[in-house]
Amino acid sequence: MNTIVAPSNTVTMSSREIADLTGKQHKDVIRDIRVMRKALADDGADLRHLQEVKDGRDYTAEFHLDRVLTETLLTGYSIPLRHRVVTRLSELENVSRQSVAIPQSLPEALRLAADLADKNGELQRLISVQAPKVAAINRLAAAGGAICITDAAKQLGLAPARLFAWLEQHRWIFRRHGCKRWVAYQPRITTGHMTHKVTALKPDPETGIERAAFDPMVTPKGLTRLAELLQEAA
Repeated sequence: MNTIVAPSNTVTMSSREIADLTGKQHKDVIRDIRVMRKALADDGADLRHLQEVKDGRDYTAEFHLDRVLTETLLTGYSIPLRHRVVTRLSELENVSRQSVAIPQSLPEALRLAADLADKNGELQRLISVQAPKVAAINRLAAAGGAICITDAAKQLGLAPARLFAWLEQHRWIFRRHGCKRWVAYQPRITTGHMTHKVTALKPDPETGIERAAFDPMVTPKGLTRLAELLQEAA
C-alpha cells in the first residue's frame, strides 16, 4: 500500500496508488500533479502536504498528497475515477483515526489502561509458556550432537547424580540385574530422545568372544525435552 500518515496524522495518498485506482500510467499522474502544483503555487496556495519523493538519481519516484490536494487533482478526472479514489481516502482516514485514538475522558483513559494491562498480562503469559522451549533451544545449540548424561547434566545446570536419579525415576534409563552400567529404555530410543554409544571391549579371555559396552547418550531432541520437563517441574 503506497499510503502514509504524515507526522501531523494527516492521511496522504501516493501518486502510485492514485494511478492504480484510476488505471492511469504513473508517469501521467506525475505530470498531472506537477501541472496542479504549478497552478497552485502561482496562486499562493499552501503546498506543505504535497510531498515529493525522489530516487537515488534525483528523479521523482512519487508524490504524496493529502485529501484536499488529492480531490483537487481529481477535479479533471471522470466521476467514477474520482469516486474510487475518494472512497479509498475515506477508508484510510478511518484506519488512521482508529490507530491514533486518544482518550478524551477519564473513563476512556482508564478503559484504555485496563485493555493495555490485559494485553500485557497475556504477553507475559505467552512468554512464560515459551520460556522452557527458549531455554531448551539455547541449551541445544550449545550441546551439538548426542552427549553423555554427565555432560547433559552440565547443560541443564544439574548435578550429574540428580539427573541420573531423575532419568531412572522417569524410566529413561535402567540397570540390568547384576550390571553396573546404565542402559536406555527402548521407548526413549524409539522416540529419538536417547541413543547408545557402542564401545568395543577386549575379547573375553576365556571364550575369545568380542564384547562391547553400550553407554546411554542424550540426543539433542532428548536434551530439549528434558529442559522442558525440568523447567515445568521447577
